[in-house]
Amino acid sequence: MRRLVATALAAFVLLPLAVAHAQPWPSRPIRFVIPFGPGSASDTLARIAGQELGQALGQPIVVVHKPGADGALSAIEVKRSAPDGYTFLFGTNSPLAMAPNMRKEAPYDVLADFTPVTYIGDNTFFIVVHPSVPATSLTELIAHARANPKTLNYAAGNTYALVATSMLAANTSIDMQAIPYKSEPEAITDLLSGRVHLMFGTSTTIAPHVKAGTLRALATTFHERSPVMPDVPSILEAGQPKFPISPWFALVGPAGLPPEIVARMQKEMVAVLANPGVKEQMGKQGFIPSSSTPEVLTAYMKEQLAVWKTALNAAGLEPQ
Repeated sequence: MRRLVATALAAFVLLPLAVAHAQPWPSRPIRFVIPFGPGSASDTLARIAGQELGQALGQPIVVVHKPGADGALSAIEVKRSAPDGYTFLFGTNSPLAMAPNMRKEAPYDVLADFTPVTYIGDNTFFIVVHPSVPATSLTELIAHARANPKTLNYAAGNTYALVATSMLAANTSIDMQAIPYKSEPEAITDLLSGRVHLMFGTSTTIAPHVKAGTLRALATTFHERSPVMPDVPSILEAGQPKFPISPWFALVGPAGLPPEIVARMQKEMVAVLANPGVKEQMGKQGFIPSSSTPEVLTAYMKEQLAVWKTALNAAGLEPQ
């Protein structure tokens, strides 16, 4: 009898745990860890997508900022998280392609330490200068930099900006000093004050200042003009070749994420990115949403690791 009572009590105590484990996913808020700070393109886009996604899943999406180390800190945060479907990396090319190539000993294995969910889309960058710089076109900027070597410095608020500007400098034989920042909002502050002279920046942070006349846009890094600022020429129109790298976003979880959670998250995110209202909001930020299957994203990330390794070498950036 005592054994029966003890067994019954144990079952009663463990019942809440069994019920908790039986709860359908998701049963609590989901975290989107992003590689840059508040006000960045990552922050803005994660909130746009997260609002609609939260409604579809029945749980809020909480945006968590983890800037630093070329985006690697955000990826490490997700890598170390439990594969329970409550932590995802709203990542970019920074943590998923560039950061591993910038370290002699990579802090993680992109293809082994994460579970791909879906591609999210591509971002638009612009080359802008402080009004004190005597250049109204990219050609004039290059000529000015050649005539005044080592006098211009550029802000790099993310890895794409760092690598793309380094590639431009290498391709045109100009000598400029890179000033790295943890995120774009910090870089913009110094650019507006004139402490730095130019930067490659996302339309999210750049466009309002260009339209206000406090910054001057010389070109977009895309091969065609952006509807955000259609008067600004493309990189090809500005007389430069198309960059081999591009700024992109993808959603991944920690390794070992259950297939059913991956399938549900991918399905809902695809629907969100196809939503006309979401597309319009993202379009205003210069973002082009685009989804994929996990398998396609896996192949793309593998390809991009190689592309960025080549680009870093071409830009003269050595692993540290």
